[in-house]
Amino acid sequence: MTTKTISSIELARIAEEAARGAGALALEGFRSKGMSIDEKANFHDLVTVYDVRAEQFIRGVIEKELPDSRIVGEEGGASGAGDVTWFIDPIDGTSNFARGIALWAVCIGAAVDGEVVAGVVYDPVADNMFVADERGAFLNGEDLRSEGATTPERATVLASFPLPRDLVHLRAEALEAYAELEDTYSHVRDLGSSAITLTHVAAGWADAVFSFEASPWDVAAPAFILKRAGGIYRTYGGGEQLPGASDHLNRHYYGTVAGAVFPHIESLMRLQSTRPVPSVFSDN
Repeated sequence: MTTKTISSIELARIAEEAARGAGALALEGFRSKGMSIDEKANFHDLVTVYDVRAEQFIRGVIEKELPDSRIVGEEGGASGAGDVTWFIDPIDGTSNFARGIALWAVCIGAAVDGEVVAGVVYDPVADNMFVADERGAFLNGEDLRSEGATTPERATVLASFPLPRDLVHLRAEALEAYAELEDTYSHVRDLGSSAITLTHVAAGWADAVFSFEASPWDVAAPAFILKRAGGIYRTYGGGEQLPGASDHLNRHYYGTVAGAVFPHIESLMRLQSTRPVPSVFSDN
């Protein structure tokens, strides 16, 4: 098999195999005693030995199935070369995982020529497998449709906001915006994982999600799943909505179920996307 002939369906199959195995490995450590937990950038940014082991497992599956690949992982960085680029977050929601909170997932997205064409998000605790490819989006093999509340007073919003990084710039504005969220929407929740929140919107279990300063491995798979399920995924930068091409490389995102219009969140995205953001990733 070569990357020139492989279909998005086959890429999704490889991702599903890798995600299921990595999820089983991570489950061995979930809620275990004496787990090794280290800090990365700061004490808000954690990594466990299971993040590293799960990513190594995923890399092994991909390298065996499709050796002519470029792999970009949260823990191991970039390696290899080829027409397909894989974006891996072995445990999205590490802080939840490390504390025994059952809101984390394995994320694997595959891009060809800069565009994501297949994505898998696996929630091992619930045993929910989200898959998207050229055929559409699926949850445990069943068609997935992003349908839900389309008006603020009925909508549940999933937002990891404001995080500490959101308070570095425009602090007062961020706190005021959060108060307005609580006043405007039916419910506002922080689940602590881009993969979990985006796939919840894809499934219609929530109605909107937004976040700032995401990395490609956070969103490549779940954003693609949301779009293939019929939901809307937008990215922002410099106060403006950005073009959709290669949107997994854009740092600020906002997703909704089909047909939803939430002007307050759109205004918040425009304001907060004007702040300075460190460039930590520029490859595709």
